[in-house]
Amino acid sequence: MILGAFARTLGQIGDRRFRKVLFLGVGLTFALLIAVYAAFLWFLQWSTGDTATLPIIGEVTWLDDLLGWSSLFLMLILSVFLMVPVASAITSMFLDEVAQAVEDRHYPHLPPATKVPFGEALKDTVNFLGLLIAANTIALILYIIPVFTPFSLFIFWGLNGFLLGMEYFTLAAIRRVGRQGAKDLRKQHRGTIWLAGTLMAMPLSLPLLNLVIPILGAATFTHIFHAVTGSQRQTFR
Repeated sequence: MILGAFARTLGQIGDRRFRKVLFLGVGLTFALLIAVYAAFLWFLQWSTGDTATLPIIGEVTWLDDLLGWSSLFLMLILSVFLMVPVASAITSMFLDEVAQAVEDRHYPHLPPATKVPFGEALKDTVNFLGLLIAANTIALILYIIPVFTPFSLFIFWGLNGFLLGMEYFTLAAIRRVGRQGAKDLRKQHRGTIWLAGTLMAMPLSLPLLNLVIPILGAATFTHIFHAVTGSQRQTFR
């Protein structure tokens, strides 16, 4: 079922609505990361000033430049880990359009879906972003602990697979069965959702390809939702 859903998603990858959501998500993500870095750099330069006095060395005037370049490298390293969570969260605000594109092509017999209000979608996005960043920050700490280091890739896949599966399935389900219905279905099919989410998380390790995952995930989980509710759809209407 999961592989079939993914195959149907790949068959629709050229859909213009898929591309629109991808460009919006990636563009806003870059803008947010640049804004955060600019604010962080301003704070560093404001807090250190033009000169500083160091033990033994004495007064130096290059400390703010050093901190600036150090912060740039730090942000580049962090962006490797944060780019995908942030892109996933921001893109999730627009994934309703991806789900609608899938249903228009593969499930044209369905009645119109209930749109999630923008305010509610924004709240869900902020919550999801916070959860993703917090979870991946904790995982980042685990990666450097020797006992966990050999398993870091599997931790990354399992953690993000669980979170992405939960989020994308909810996004697909809430349009048809409401928030409580989505939670109930998630509990019933948690194993399938986690496995599918883990398969979505594996390409997150690959640069550039990982930016497409939110689109592929939303489309794939729309297919999975309709597959697992095939015999229940009438009940939820």
